[in-house]
Amino acid sequence: MQRVERDTRRGRGRVGTVLVVVVVLVAAVGTAYVLGIVGAPSVVAVENRFGEVTNETTGIETDLVVNNPNPVGVSLGGTTVDYTVRMNRVAMATGSKEGLSVERGNSTLPFTTRMRNERIPDWWVTHVRNDENTTVVVDATVTSSVLGNRSVSLGQEQRVETDLIGAFASEETRPVNASQSVVSDPVLYVNRTTAAWGNVTDERTPIDTSFLVYNPKTVPYTITEVGYTITMNGITVGEGASDREYVIEGGTTENVSTRTAIRNDRLDEWWASHLRNDQVTDLRIDFYAKLELPGGTEVRVPLDALTYERTVETDVFGNKGSTDGGANGSTDGSGGTATATPESGAAASPTATDTPFPTPTPAQTPTPTGGGLVAGTPTPTPDPDGSGTSTPTPSPSPSPTPTPTDDGGVLSVTDRTRFDGD
Repeated sequence: MQRVERDTRRGRGRVGTVLVVVVVLVAAVGTAYVLGIVGAPSVVAVENRFGEVTNETTGIETDLVVNNPNPVGVSLGGTTVDYTVRMNRVAMATGSKEGLSVERGNSTLPFTTRMRNERIPDWWVTHVRNDENTTVVVDATVTSSVLGNRSVSLGQEQRVETDLIGAFASEETRPVNASQSVVSDPVLYVNRTTAAWGNVTDERTPIDTSFLVYNPKTVPYTITEVGYTITMNGITVGEGASDREYVIEGGTTENVSTRTAIRNDRLDEWWASHLRNDQVTDLRIDFYAKLELPGGTEVRVPLDALTYERTVETDVFGNKGSTDGGANGSTDGSGGTATATPESGAAASPTATDTPFPTPTPAQTPTPTGGGLVAGTPTPTPDPDGSGTSTPTPSPSPSPTPTPTDDGGVLSVTDRTRFDGD
């Protein structure tokens, strides 16, 4: 009985000793941390790249580089990494990882976040309203409960610029051919084009376009409709037609305006194609016009000379050109490493590259062949089809004074835009 009591007292003594040792060790670690002998792991770099892309989601692959300044590796069960990607303050993706095992020195911790493509229209609105500028901010924060709930953050910032419609503005003179037996070509000349973003809403992104049109004939044309189709990487993101009529008298110019628009709810599908194409988008806007000719005949004229094409390239994470492989095997790999500063930090912000649109060829004065000229004082010359076409004498200003003959037709267009599905 006495032996049992002695063994019990010894067991209690050992437990007490162990508890004292644990307390001492914890106190020692705490003291060492306070004195800087034991350091808290910190984020020193973050590398991002696009991963798998579907029509619904976009994967963002992240390699978080964590530095453990201690002489031995540690398993940090009470440590959490929080990760957020924002584009113009719109939260696009968030992620979190707990229970880190960090070796001595630098360790790379890979993880994946999923961005829902349905957020793209929200970002797009901010991008256009901000003059086609986006600031991409990646925040990674490590919080450790082991060493006093200390948090260390790393911020990475990248600026993305685009110019989707800037090259639409042109002073190049372009002929418009009807390719119809009832009238000689060219039926019109377009001397100038301009475009500007309209008032962007959550549903639509208007593009206000304007064409300075010259009628080389000696009788009026009427444009009864101007239609358009907007595609991005072959995906139709907008289409419609105006219904305002424009009458262009013979030998005069008229400013024809029409509003095109992108349907924002179609941009998530475009975004997936943009990433699959290594962050490259081919924008295309096709136009047509309906002309009413003398006698009431209406013809549809494809405005091929006004087709607008623009190639735009982005570099969201500032790492294109590396070879780790991006979305669906593209070369949009990892890179763009930032250097950490406790509680804050930022990387450099290079500007995304934008493939330039070909410089418009200076306007040239066309030589009339039974049609008309862009500028000058016309003198009627009979056409083989019996229609009279003015042959202008070139001058700097396209403001001719026509001599009436019996040829022509009429033009017209409306500001109100009809959209498919409305």
